[in-house]
Amino acid sequence: MHEMSIAQNLLEIISQEMAKNGMTTLHTVKIKYGRMASVVPEALETAFMAVTIKTDLEGAVLELEEIPVTLECSDCGHEFTPDEDEILLHPCPQCGQDFGHTVKTGRELYIEYIEAE
Repeated sequence: MHEMSIAQNLLEIISQEMAKNGMTTLHTVKIKYGRMASVVPEALETAFMAVTIKTDLEGAVLELEEIPVTLECSDCGHEFTPDEDEILLHPCPQCGQDFGHTVKTGRELYIEYIEAE
């Protein structure tokens, strides 16, 4: 469960940003993660709740948004989003190429915004 280490890193980053800006109360933090980032949203919510207990961040709302996978075909350059049931092969819908695509989106993991005062 790597979500616990993600939550601990989030806590550290958020605490540093709040201290840097003189803020003491966190209301909301929004996290965007790529579908290929292997984040289990429910596990991250639980881990975030666990690491913020008895801290200044306790009770903050964690919003999560998944970023879909976007690939660029290695043969024709067409960008497409593979079907969710195509786990191993992602044939290009334009030319049929199966392999060698470039991942354009879907690996991200970052803080979109923090609402605090």
